[in-house]
Amino acid sequence: MNLRKEIKKRWLSILFYTLIIIFIFSSSAKSWVLQQVVSTGLLKAEIKDDSNKNLTEAVPFSFTDSNGKTATTADLKGKVVFINFWASWCPPCRAEMPSLENLYRKFKDDNRIVFLFMNEDNDTGKAIAYLEKNDFSIPLFYSKENISNEIFSGTLPTTLVLDKDGKIVLKHQGMAQYDSESFANQLMQLL
Repeated sequence: MNLRKEIKKRWLSILFYTLIIIFIFSSSAKSWVLQQVVSTGLLKAEIKDDSNKNLTEAVPFSFTDSNGKTATTADLKGKVVFINFWASWCPPCRAEMPSLENLYRKFKDDNRIVFLFMNEDNDTGKAIAYLEKNDFSIPLFYSKENISNEIFSGTLPTTLVLDKDGKIVLKHQGMAQYDSESFANQLMQLL
């Protein structure tokens, strides 16, 4: 009887600590909360107008697609290149994945833009399983070599956009919303 009274008296604290424990130990719960933050639009991706600045040319790197075909970013000059480094175990990566999927679907048939979703999972099967479970159609790519820190320093997620000349027009570390109309229009201007 005493226990019931204590629980009734402290139910809010018990609920709070239970949610904290779930949040700490469940990457799905973390991803869901972070996805709600992304969906507010507070973390908008934005390609700033750097026409007055000297843009940095991206250091080329090699990558492999899911069929084992190898290419390099240098081969993609003349196209806009959207690069996202992610992992299936990374809650911020998972949180932004729906917006990345929406952006990819919007542009996937436009051959002037290339999407490189660079998976950083040690076990590629986990990445494939995650994408299949969530009905994501983004193509998977894997790095073939160490990538310059200018491009990817290990922070997940990291997103870059290269213009047609191979210059970095966006480098964003951390999660963001990429499926907004304003970001899609900024990509269109690069095409």
